Parts: sequence; structure tokens; C-alpha cells
Amino acid sequence: MVGDVFKALADPTRRAILDELTDRDGQTLFELCSRLATKHGMGSTRQAISQHIDVLESAGLVRTRREGRYKFHHLDTAPLQQIADRWSVPDPEDD
Repeated sequence: MVGDVFKALADPTRRAILDELTDRDGQTLFELCSRLATKHGMGSTRQAISQHIDVLESAGLVRTRREGRYKFHHLDTAPLQQIADRWSVPDPEDD
């Protein structure tokens, strides 16, 4: 699982997708593609962005929900917290 998170974060397009979901959670694929093109100058196809989202979803960083014919994408930072917890150093003042 940790390896999947690092693999997902290694790609700049996937990090940009996470940035966009941080700015505005619950976007459709169309909205994400539009924002990536306008704000980041990325000309990736919808299919390419969809594949990136699949990697993020497999790593647990993105959750999706369907509403009618629309699919909304949501950021999930729980895997990042698990990584931080794994290597966190206890505060000596807590002893």
C-alpha cells in the first residue's frame, strides 16, 4: 500500500490532480481536465487523466461517487497520514 502511494505521488500530473482536488473537492473528469488545461497548461487527453485518476484511486488517495451519469472525485488523505504516522518521531515532551 505505501508503495502504491509513493508511485502515485511520483508523477507530476497526478500531483496536479491532487492539487486541484485540494482546491475544489468533488470534481468530475471533465472539470479536472478543464482545470488542468487552464491552470497547469496540461494538454492531456480525458483518457490519460482518467488513467491517472485510476492510479490515485488504487493508492487510496482518491475516492469516487456516482450521482446519476456523473462520477465525482474526492481527495482522501488517509494514506498520507498512515505514512506520516509510520515514520513519526515521538515528542520527548510527551513522556
